[in-house]
Amino acid sequence: MNLLLLKQLSILSAFAGAILGFITIIPYVSFISFMLLILCLSAFVLAYLKQNELIGIISVREGCIFGAVIGFVSFLAFAVVFTPISMLLGWLIPSYTQGFMRFFLGSFGSFIVMIFLIIFMGGISALFNAFSGLVTAYVYELITGVKKENNQNSSVDFEIR
Repeated sequence: MNLLLLKQLSILSAFAGAILGFITIIPYVSFISFMLLILCLSAFVLAYLKQNELIGIISVREGCIFGAVIGFVSFLAFAVVFTPISMLLGWLIPSYTQGFMRFFLGSFGSFIVMIFLIIFMGGISALFNAFSGLVTAYVYELITGVKKENNQNSSVDFEIR
């Protein structure tokens, strides 16, 4: 596993999660951007990296791992950006419907529950994005027609007559 590539994926997915955190504040776009974040952000990030030739041929296993990393990191960045903005808007505008986050800061126990919910949702996002990354890597394998050999039949040098 390439650690430099994982760092690049983490930075790019954190940036994408932060952007989606800002976009999710807009009421009519919030559902679409949240579903994009949870379900298929890794497909877009992997396609971007492939289009700019920052990654080469990736296997299905690597696509799954990269998708999980993208999903978890992007949701944490999303939560870091979205939660404070949502709380501020909930305090400033009483009719703001997404301002339910302000109730999590009523006590320390509620704050801990909010942290656990963010980590749990990050895990769910990692799961769905791992599947999305797996499908993306599989589709790229089908399109290019190149499959990585997993050392199958590479050590056999005899002939059966």
